Amino acid sequence: MNKEFIIALEELEKSKNVDKEVILEALEKALVKSYQKNYDNNENVDVNINQETGEIEVYSLKNVVDEVNDPIAEISKTKAKEIDAKLDLGDICRVKIAPKNFGRVAAQTARNIVIQKIRDAQRDSVYSEYLDRANEIITGVVQREDKFNVYINLDKIEGIIPLKEQVENETYTPNQRIKVLIKEVKNTTKEPQIILSRKDKALVVRLFELEVPEITNGIIEIYGIDREAGSRTKIAVFSNDPEIDSIGACIGFKGSRVNSIVEELQGEKIDIINYDKDVKVFIKNSLSPAEINEVFINDKKKQSLVVVRDDQLSLAIGKEGQNARLAARLTGWKIDIKSQEEYDNLDQDQIDEILGLNEEEIESVEENEEVVNKDLEEGESLEKEDIENLSDDLDQIIKEDIEESEEE
Repeated sequence: MNKEFIIALEELEKSKNVDKEVILEALEKALVKSYQKNYDNNENVDVNINQETGEIEVYSLKNVVDEVNDPIAEISKTKAKEIDAKLDLGDICRVKIAPKNFGRVAAQTARNIVIQKIRDAQRDSVYSEYLDRANEIITGVVQREDKFNVYINLDKIEGIIPLKEQVENETYTPNQRIKVLIKEVKNTTKEPQIILSRKDKALVVRLFELEVPEITNGIIEIYGIDREAGSRTKIAVFSNDPEIDSIGACIGFKGSRVNSIVEELQGEKIDIINYDKDVKVFIKNSLSPAEINEVFINDKKKQSLVVVRDDQLSLAIGKEGQNARLAARLTGWKIDIKSQEEYDNLDQDQIDEILGLNEEEIESVEENEEVVNKDLEEGESLEKEDIENLSDDLDQIIKEDIEESEEE
């Protein structure tokens, strides 16, 4: 160990962000174990490394005693005084030793320690970097695929797309470049584990942020999004600038912006709709591309009845109810869709039932009954109390009359 070793450590400190003092401290502890393993397990030793020259000094630690019974652990007071005049009985004397071939042991130990510390520093650095990027989008290269995971090369580290974050009908081929969402970052003893997603709806949000500058600079905002990955996404947007068309900006010239997102999502359909503060308009927009005749709502129950032309019913509901399902989750409202013919055949009670108005009436009646019952109970209590008070008053009047008669 020499000056060159210290210089090398200083270079590592700069290039790999590895603290030189941390390496030297770990190395000193490792050399103590190496000495005990290779030379004498019973001897208590201490190792010091000069941080300027790199020189290693090994000391045997011995108790200062009057009479030595264990030469390995003890030293006489006389000999201890020769090493350090300040030492007295009960003190610890540091006796410098020079183990044979210890330099070779030290060099091998130093190599292993440095390699381990570099790995630890790189692991911590990568973990910190990707932890700060959680919920961000990143481009990677497909490495391989097994029964459970797709392995993605992220340049500095390999990430995985677990089965639950994969899109069922997507294909992943080696060397394919794909965009993924950093879903979670876990720190493990070996290396950070980067969990990626192709299924999360936040991936679509990030893709729109990449493709639509107006979203990045805040002119257009995304109100909400719902997605059935691999099949269809509905995204509600609005513009903070009345001169900017939010849907047009998201679609781009001749569909250039949205088409690049659809291509990245391997053909997933995307409905871009305008958010509106008017709930009726928002629900109407959410069922795009169907044309809506009328929307009835119950604000208290967040239930709605949507009426469409007969030829628009299947489009409004969507294949296997997908369009209506996405619209309901996007708006947060229960949506019941009827054709114009079906609606015309409904009576008012049926309409009220769909909107949950009958339930409100029942609740109102129950509330009124509670109030009436409470009033009756209070009334009965008051009536009983009044009768008792009246009885007491009569008793008092009769008593006073009797007393007056006796006096006369």
